[in-house]
This record gives sequence, structure tokens and C-alpha cells, in this order.
Amino acid sequence: MEWIPKRAQLGLVAAGYAGVLVVGAALIVARYFQYVNHPADVAAYGGMYAGGDLALEVFIGGLLLVMTFFLVLVIYKSEPDYTIYSKILLGLSLTAPLSVGLISIPAVNQGISVLGEVCMFRLFASPLVIAGMGMSRLFARFPRPKRLTVYGLLIEALTMTLLLAALILPVHFRRG
Repeated sequence: MEWIPKRAQLGLVAAGYAGVLVVGAALIVARYFQYVNHPADVAAYGGMYAGGDLALEVFIGGLLLVMTFFLVLVIYKSEPDYTIYSKILLGLSLTAPLSVGLISIPAVNQGISVLGEVCMFRLFASPLVIAGMGMSRLFARFPRPKRLTVYGLLIEALTMTLLLAALILPVHFRRG
């Protein structure tokens, strides 16, 4: 017996996602104003500011993972709902190779480009995405969502593996 109807549970999860997005947007705007108001500090301590940006990204990603956990708890018994969710995860995993491809274009990765920054943040968030997909795979009860989630995990993991190999192998061959 359900204490709260499924529709209300989905509404609470949607409200949670909206809250996370509002908090994330507020934190990003505050961070932006910090960059604008203290440009000398940003220039002097660039690495520390970059580390702060990464910590902010991990924090917002962690909040999104918590809400995704609650979403999975609501939908894991419904095959149609979990199949739609798994298709969305598969689409999300396709953004990793797309980001790698876009970053390899010199016009995107050089200079100040919003697209380049979005692609870099997507690649930095890849470990969190893999953790979320792994959790989703553990909760999948039906064959099709299991298969779709595994495909998403494979795409994400292979993208990161190939990216790391592309970064490490040139160094290995230069020393030899």
C-alpha cells in the first residue's frame, strides 16, 4: 500500500529537481559576480579559483545525484517509466563523446567560449554521471532498462578511457 500516490511522489521529485536547479543557478551567479568583482584575485590565484569551480560543480552534481536516487526509488517498479528514464540516461551518456569531439575543435577550446566551458564541465562531471548510471543499473529490474543503462555506462566509460589514453600515451612515447 502506497502512503503517497505515485503522481504526488513524482511531483515532489520534480520540485526537488527544480530546487536543486535554483540553488545551483544562484551559486553559479554568485561565483560569476565573485569573478567580476575581484578580477585581480582571479588572475593571481587562478588555480585556486578553478579548484573552487570544480568543487562547486561536484556539489551541484551531488545534489542532482540525491534527487536522481529519489526518482529511481519512485519509478523502479514501473517498466514503462524506467524505460523512459533509461533512454534519457542513454542520451545523457552520448553528450560525453560529443563534448570530446567539440573540445577537439580549436575554435571551441581556445579563448573564451561558453561552449568550450560547458563541454569541459560535462567531461569533469563524468565520474558523477558514471556513479548515477551505476546506481540506476543496480535498481533496474526489467531487461530493456538494464540493457539501455549498460549501453549508457559503456559509452560513458569508453569515452573517459579513450580520453585518458589520448592524454597519457603521447607522454609515454616521448619518454621512450
